[in-house]
Amino acid sequence: MHFDFSLEYMLRLLLSCLFGGLIGLEREVHGRPAGFRTHLLVSLGACLFVLTSIQFYQQYGNMSGIGPVGVDPGRVAAQVVTGIGFLGAGAIIRERASIRGLTTAACLWVAAALGVACGVGLYVMATVVTLMAILSLLLLKKVESRLNRDAYVSLRVWSSDVEGQLARFEEVITACRMRVINITIEKNVENREIAISFFIQHSTRELASQLVDSLASVAGVKKVRLE
Repeated sequence: MHFDFSLEYMLRLLLSCLFGGLIGLEREVHGRPAGFRTHLLVSLGACLFVLTSIQFYQQYGNMSGIGPVGVDPGRVAAQVVTGIGFLGAGAIIRERASIRGLTTAACLWVAAALGVACGVGLYVMATVVTLMAILSLLLLKKVESRLNRDAYVSLRVWSSDVEGQLARFEEVITACRMRVINITIEKNVENREIAISFFIQHSTRELASQLVDSLASVAGVKKVRLE
């Protein structure tokens, strides 16, 4: 059996490294766990899968036109789409009330697609997608920073077990223009203390800081923690 490794194949592999690396470079600059090398290798590996699939077709496919082809070159490429999911899932990190890594996971998915595109020789399309992805990461990040987006925080308040204390806390939260999503109450009967956990929706960090100061001034409050 002869493997036809041509300059065309080398070009596809090099372009997959270039395009995947460019997207990974943006992630690397922003300190994400999946950076330059990870995206480059994902794109390169996807390209190699496609080239191998093409070679399978050329070696074992029925080119005579009589009977079934016998080999489907698209199967390996299809598995790249589902197989990249484990890397994307590994890039997603849950930090208390927030989740990080979704953009990086999407970048890994795009890097794999770029590798597949380079593997089948779609150079122009791969170039356009790379430029679109990089511009989206750079420009839309600036747009997002200007938006007043809702955020979610966890708030825990330790207080003396005073009648009506929960209602007072909720009034303070409402006065700070925040909305309570969920409440958990823990009561220490022996020491006559309560610990109330709030899951809160807010829009700015300034409001969150204001909320802590307002709750700390409520009579009976011993400790406030915002996460």
